[in-house]
Amino acid sequence: MKCIRGISEQLRLGFLSSLLLCAALAGCATAPATPPPPELFNDASFAAPAVPVDPQQAFAMSEAMRLYVRVDIAREARGKNPRRALADALRNRAGLQLEYDAAMTRTAAQTFDARSGNCLSLVLMTAALAKDMGLDVHYQLVLGEESWSRSGGMYFVAGHVNLALERRPLSNGVGYDSDAILLIDFLPGEDLAGQRTLQISEATILAMYLNNRAAETMASGELDQAYWYARAAIRQDPTFSGAFNTLGIIQLRHGDIEPARRTLAYALERSPSNTVLLSNMAQALDGLGRTDEAQLLRRKLLALQPEPPFHFFNLGQRAMETADYQEAARLFKREIARDPYYHEFHFWLAQAYARMGQLSLADRQLELAMDNSTTRGEHGLYAAKLQRLRAATAH
Repeated sequence: MKCIRGISEQLRLGFLSSLLLCAALAGCATAPATPPPPELFNDASFAAPAVPVDPQQAFAMSEAMRLYVRVDIAREARGKNPRRALADALRNRAGLQLEYDAAMTRTAAQTFDARSGNCLSLVLMTAALAKDMGLDVHYQLVLGEESWSRSGGMYFVAGHVNLALERRPLSNGVGYDSDAILLIDFLPGEDLAGQRTLQISEATILAMYLNNRAAETMASGELDQAYWYARAAIRQDPTFSGAFNTLGIIQLRHGDIEPARRTLAYALERSPSNTVLLSNMAQALDGLGRTDEAQLLRRKLLALQPEPPFHFFNLGQRAMETADYQEAARLFKREIARDPYYHEFHFWLAQAYARMGQLSLADRQLELAMDNSTTRGEHGLYAAKLQRLRAATAH
């Protein structure tokens, strides 16, 4: 599992856009936010949420967090500006000892209590601490930084944002503190060069949080709860297209095919080349018996994305089923070349190598799967398999 080894001028955030059979990107539009038409929502079809949906809870401070600001960060702040003190406190290995865990998206307080979270959770926690210190917080979307995963018959894409702490006037009112804008990230510094960014609002960050929770609760079968999270995400920021896609999928999985079609059609009007929306819209049209229209969309989708994410991986799994392990390994390596950090690709390549008797190569791929795992459960699974493999080869 990925441990957070330090902070290097930026803080990575994950946000999810869910889909059914084909991957898609969550995006942020630049047009002014206008409320979506009320007919997109079908509240009466869903039970009230078991857990109240309150966007502001994402940033709510716990008493333990306030104590951390008053004691630990205050200790770091001696002789340095508050922004640097916060960054150094988070970096301090004897302090929070944060771990990356993508099992769920936590609020700021939950992340602080668990000392772990996915990237979005860590951004929420850091922003909450910074705001409690009176610091100005800004967010940037890092363009072209997407990674894919799958769970429960759905594919997800995770994006990346930066948390920026702005310069502040000096206490004497003359000039600013010596540091430039400070960006906090858990990526190595060399990974940050040449990034293209787009500034986004806190409303978008909250929409990303709510969209994550919608996707996560949907993946666990809690469709009623997921609906209210997705609805709140759209209300929070109607320019965040990922939330419309998530709402459409929730409606599809709930059997509300026509409402799903309306939701996806509304989003496609604003993002006509979004491959995720096209894929899910085709499924909605199939569900309504409009197969000719669905086929037209699939032809457009094929032209836009002839080899979607997981394409070579899925072909590799088919090769494994026919015991063509050499071909499977070749295909898994092609997928890894496109996304070298997804644990499941390395795990399946390890299986192909093991079936061919290439145990040292299988060992290395299991190590990579373990190193790139994003939850404690995944890490434990790969560690156990690696231990068994090494025990077998030791005799």
